Amino acid sequence: MAATAYRGLFSLARQASKTVVPRAGSVRLCSTELHPTVRPVNEVQKQTLSEFGQYVAECMPKYVQKVQITAGNELEVLIPPEGVTPVISFLKDHTNAQFTCLADLCGVDMPSRGYRFEVVYNFLSVRFNSRIRVKTYTDELTPVDSICDIHKAANWYEREVWDMYGVFFANHPDLRRILTDYGFEGHPFRKDFPLSGYVECRYDDEVKRVVVEPIELAQEFRKFDLEAPWEQFPNFRDHVASEEVPIKEEK
Repeated sequence: MAATAYRGLFSLARQASKTVVPRAGSVRLCSTELHPTVRPVNEVQKQTLSEFGQYVAECMPKYVQKVQITAGNELEVLIPPEGVTPVISFLKDHTNAQFTCLADLCGVDMPSRGYRFEVVYNFLSVRFNSRIRVKTYTDELTPVDSICDIHKAANWYEREVWDMYGVFFANHPDLRRILTDYGFEGHPFRKDFPLSGYVECRYDDEVKRVVVEPIELAQEFRKFDLEAPWEQFPNFRDHVASEEVPIKEEK
């Protein structure tokens, strides 16, 4: 019986060692997949998102300034700061939207613009399995209305944007720093904030405690090469970054 068992294992190993020749159909399928990491554009989904963006713009023409499709199938709605509360309430409560989940809230700093900060809201509709991105703008002094009363998840997100960028959210229940220390000065994600910061924290053996003092750098560490090869990357894009969706202007 042992010999029979060994013969069976040997035959299985011999069969497994045989070279399997793929069928022509499978080779043909693999040859067409040239860019597996690039998400294909779904024209049906793209048309659906465009129509929904136009619908949102028609429902709220006072606040929707622009609707665009980015990355093939991502819908973006651009609004002024005063439209944050009504537009986000509409997207959450309307029957055809139901974007009840706040997936993310973040900031972007572009110092070359008059309104240097962008506040970006990403929402998910579990009911329709769809996502939408809402963008607004502000500067260092103009506050943006908090949406904590609409989405409770915005509490810590808005505190993070306030801490990192200095965007003030009006009517926030507890707008405090969340990532840096309470005595921290400045906002680290601003483009004009130095990479080394303004102060350094260290343990002092003489006073036997942690001290915070102005940072000191040697002269050879003050030379920075700001030219990055990634600045030329957008020139090699073979598709448009965003495609504007035409909307009807309010008469």
